[in-house]
Amino acid sequence: MTNQKLLVTGGAGYIGAVLVPELIEDGHHVTVLDAFLYGTDPKSDPIVHERCDKVVGDIRDFALVDRVLRQGGFDAVIHLAAISNDPSSELDHEVTETVNLRAVDHVMHAAKRHGVGRFLYASSASVYGIKDDENVTEELPLDPITIYAKCKAEGESILNDLVDDSFVGVSVRSATVCGYSPRLRLDLTINLLTDQALTDHRIRVFGGAQMRPNVHIRDLTAFYRMLLGAPADKISGRAFNVSRQNESVMGLAEMIRDEIDALLPIDTVPSADPRSYHLSADRAREELGFEPQHDLVTAVRELREAYQSGRITDSRSSIYRNVVWMKACPDLWRFAAKTGS
Repeated sequence: MTNQKLLVTGGAGYIGAVLVPELIEDGHHVTVLDAFLYGTDPKSDPIVHERCDKVVGDIRDFALVDRVLRQGGFDAVIHLAAISNDPSSELDHEVTETVNLRAVDHVMHAAKRHGVGRFLYASSASVYGIKDDENVTEELPLDPITIYAKCKAEGESILNDLVDDSFVGVSVRSATVCGYSPRLRLDLTINLLTDQALTDHRIRVFGGAQMRPNVHIRDLTAFYRMLLGAPADKISGRAFNVSRQNESVMGLAEMIRDEIDALLPIDTVPSADPRSYHLSADRAREELGFEPQHDLVTAVRELREAYQSGRITDSRSSIYRNVVWMKACPDLWRFAAKTGS
């Protein structure tokens, strides 16, 4: 299905910066609503196209969100905007709750009120908490531990309560994402370890035995694109895990070492992080026919090429690490809603 009018919140972020150009290439008209906090100037960013509009604003600005949705006539919303991941969310619980729950509640209700037909919600595999099950499937009960995961789980519940024959809602529980994006993050497991290999010429692993599911960024964006045209009766009010491969952190480090330089040392450091789980993506494959196309080593090769070609000039910059940047610039994200009024 092409030629849809789409609103992508957080469309200038790590995932959005890959997804939005793909949506345009698919023939859609995309509006990006983003606070552009990480330095991507909407006047000079890589997403420049006659079928892409940009609104600089914060999803905590409810009046702005209502105005954008009222005027947009959107067929679907892809909601990516969030304080991303557990460490970032722990910096300020009040801000996390405002962005990841209260604003989510408002965006979902406003989307339905303004006639949007389909809502794709970026949830997270972290909603499961710590599981002893051999495979973590969508049928298992949610047991979120962190405020980030709790907000994501509550967002799913809000969306499911809204769905009806005219409003399709689906939640995407993604594994940890990897690979190159114009709005790169180097605080995600494979990206982080690859950066260490390329810049420090050694890899440091905390623990190592913990199992981690990962998915290439272009497989995740392909899943969102597929959901835009998926039959409503197969997806509405449901959640889908998206993952390519489950591997131990040490296994990931060894994969990266073997690709970059087989002689690179791997240092291990004790870790108190108990999270270890094996995410099943069978539902997406069996019910929607979705098969990831990119193996994890592809992400390593893409990052190495980006370093070698000069697209990443200073990998130590805080802009690539959300927690580091947020600690350095607290006023920009704590009070960002004021700029969108």
